[in-house]
Amino acid sequence: MADSMPMAEAALSSFDEQQLAFDGKYEWLRAATGDGPYILGEGTYGKVYKARNLRTGEIVAMKQMKLDAEEEGVPSTAIREIAVLKGLSHPNVVCLQDVFCRPGKLILVFEFLEQDLKKHMRALNGRLTPASIKHFAYQLCCGVEFCHSNRIIHRDLKPQNLLIDNHLRLKIADFGLARAISIPVPKYTHEVVTVWYRPPEILLGSPLYSIPVDIWGIGCILPEMATGCPLFAGDSEIDTVFKIFQKLGTPTDAEWPGLSELPDFKPTFPKWRAKGWENIRNTAAQLGPEGIALLEQFTAYDPKNRISARRALLEPYFADVDRSNLA
Repeated sequence: MADSMPMAEAALSSFDEQQLAFDGKYEWLRAATGDGPYILGEGTYGKVYKARNLRTGEIVAMKQMKLDAEEEGVPSTAIREIAVLKGLSHPNVVCLQDVFCRPGKLILVFEFLEQDLKKHMRALNGRLTPASIKHFAYQLCCGVEFCHSNRIIHRDLKPQNLLIDNHLRLKIADFGLARAISIPVPKYTHEVVTVWYRPPEILLGSPLYSIPVDIWGIGCILPEMATGCPLFAGDSEIDTVFKIFQKLGTPTDAEWPGLSELPDFKPTFPKWRAKGWENIRNTAAQLGPEGIALLEQFTAYDPKNRISARRALLEPYFADVDRSNLA
């Protein structure tokens, strides 16, 4: 017991030294009012602060994770985000630059981007041009394709998790729910993906799902960019299911084999006819025939029929994208 005390003190001293070294690298910026630190965002995970790397002068985003005092160790979402991002380096995936961890504290340091896609759309009153919609959609597909080719499912794609810089480069962020793909596909938790962007297989209780969940997410984000409004803004899981059915039509077993066997599917669900994209706000006008053709492949009910991100990049809709400034 006596021997363990000096070891504990030495460990604490080591943590203090690491804390000093970390603090010496960054300056936490103050809010414009001068009242407290500059908070970029806040959520169940903790807070994100604006800071400056004192060695490079670069502005960074510091994500301070909320650690439960009653739980020992680091939250699984944080471990997952660190593990995923340490292995990913791509122009359309946010860069994790630094990590600091000690008992009771975990900080992730990311490259700083000015805003997310949701804020960008709001600043333009939801009026993105057809060219900018295509530009962002192409980058989103590039980032998702890279994740999938590295066996990572993001599982929480939504405009708030897509960051935009001053050059209109898009980067996928917030990998707290991401999972590595394994074969065979295990039974994943259903508590994934914000409900508006959640695919029908998860909403209807499928115990198995894989990369098509991210493709459905792209299929929700694309028309949201076109119209300025979320496509399936339900206030619960069942309300979201019905909003999907009302727009895309109630699916059948012929269209989606195995549908009737899903735990939460009911044969008594109302039978809606598909509205057609030309009747869903201004989606068709913004995306054009080639964009609608791709959107239909993103939002296929049967996950097996959804297009892959890799194949999507080869679709005619993206043929005229200027790739020169996307690297």
